[in-house]
Amino acid sequence: MLLIKVGKIVSTHGIKGEIKILSSFPYKNQVFVVDKTLYIDNKAYIIKSYRHHKQFEMVTLNDYKDINEVLFLMKKDVFFAKDDLQLSAQEVLDEDLITFKVLTNQGKKGIIKEIFLASPTNKILRVLFDKEVLIPFNSPMIKKIDKTKKEILVELFEGLGDQDED
Repeated sequence: MLLIKVGKIVSTHGIKGEIKILSSFPYKNQVFVVDKTLYIDNKAYIIKSYRHHKQFEMVTLNDYKDINEVLFLMKKDVFFAKDDLQLSAQEVLDEDLITFKVLTNQGKKGIIKEIFLASPTNKILRVLFDKEVLIPFNSPMIKKIDKTKKEILVELFEGLGDQDED
């Protein structure tokens, strides 16, 4: 079973064993759900309650009902089973996306060197063609994502990806 990191436990909340998870995982709505399984230190924990509060995912696990019972989990990474994610044809995890080839409408081929966030909602692909090009992931430049072929078809604007002539 392949596990993917979905967040980190940053603190407790209250005295009833609720934990705060800081997560920038894009598909939180599929992960933080009552009766779903989270993995911490390769041990499975069932979500008994969940709510979103400010920038945190607030979760109680298994039968932990007291703050003292969950203190051992502080500062630990939280994982989810990749097989349990139900992603649509256009949804791809960053871990998978980094292995995709990038094809342009001009027939150029490139590879993704890095994926980073320019802001909490703007993902940027750093693609190496003949030169490096930054492509916003949620832009009209991304025409098609083919998960079976592991390819992304992009339409570069004029001047992007062209060789500079000195």
